[in-house]
Amino acid sequence: MMEALRKLIPGEEFDYQMLLDALKDYARPRDKITGLLRRNDIVRIKKGLYIFGEAYARRPFSREIMANMIYGPSYISLDYALSYHGFIPERVEAVTSVTTKRSRRFATPLGLFIYHGIPPEAYPIGVDRVEIEGGRAFLIARPEKALADKIQADRGTGIRTQAEIQEYLIKHLRIDESALTGLDVDLIERIALGYGSRKLTLLHSVIRRRKRGANA
Repeated sequence: MMEALRKLIPGEEFDYQMLLDALKDYARPRDKITGLLRRNDIVRIKKGLYIFGEAYARRPFSREIMANMIYGPSYISLDYALSYHGFIPERVEAVTSVTTKRSRRFATPLGLFIYHGIPPEAYPIGVDRVEIEGGRAFLIARPEKALADKIQADRGTGIRTQAEIQEYLIKHLRIDESALTGLDVDLIERIALGYGSRKLTLLHSVIRRRKRGANA
């Protein structure tokens, strides 16, 4: 049965409806699912979401894809995305995302998944679709958006000036100054408008000034 199931579900991450469709020719598919879970042929990550167990996995599962599936609409951002893009030195264990829904967190067998709510107007700007092995894909913030989401989410900073935002970037987040110069100022401006944020307007001014200095 598992060989047939693997043909019908080519990815490593799948939901309950995909599983039910793959088992539709069986008389009691829900009982089959219970058996698969009991034998660890499949592993439940959250209610309605699964990966294949070690014996039947064809490739490593993707925590990034699972992050998109666990709670949506969402895309990966904040600390995890900044680490993914190489903007901060720390390795981030929890997969952090943003969503238009309320903030949530989920402890799962794959680790912790954290979701931070942002305004719908800011949500769609600066998001990429990344394809990985097997034709699978996930949504993740571009560096500019991940940084903007982080600044907005970090409410204890009290940033009011360009000097304070620059100190936050370099001393608090420890972002390399050359990486800041490479950011897209036009995209940051669009994100700032989407958020309606004074802090992000300051970010835009700082990055624009740095790029002008680098090109002088």
